[in-house]
Amino acid sequence: MQSEADHVKKSIRTYVMIGAALFVFTGITVAVNQVHLAVPFAITVALIIAATKGSMVASVFMHLSHEKKWIYGSLLLTAIGFALVILLPLFTIGNEIGTPIHAGHAAVEHAGR
Repeated sequence: MQSEADHVKKSIRTYVMIGAALFVFTGITVAVNQVHLAVPFAITVALIIAATKGSMVASVFMHLSHEKKWIYGSLLLTAIGFALVILLPLFTIGNEIGTPIHAGHAAVEHAGR
């Protein structure tokens, strides 16, 4: 029975520490918002803070830190898929969809008349 009580105390201590860390990171989020950074840098900092807070919640409060390896594999696959979907617009910057194929040729014909 003693070991079970120690386990409960350790779990409560972990929850309180993660709760305090989430509180601190929320304060950091508010402080960073008051600094008025450039938009791309502000988004990067906000995403780093949010990812840190989310990983703390998922690993401790959702008990993913005690799960099997295949759970981490599925989470990694999800993160890779999310990154690909987010980065997909970067691959379409040089895309020529919507531009006429013969725009230059038509201009030359029109100028020759």
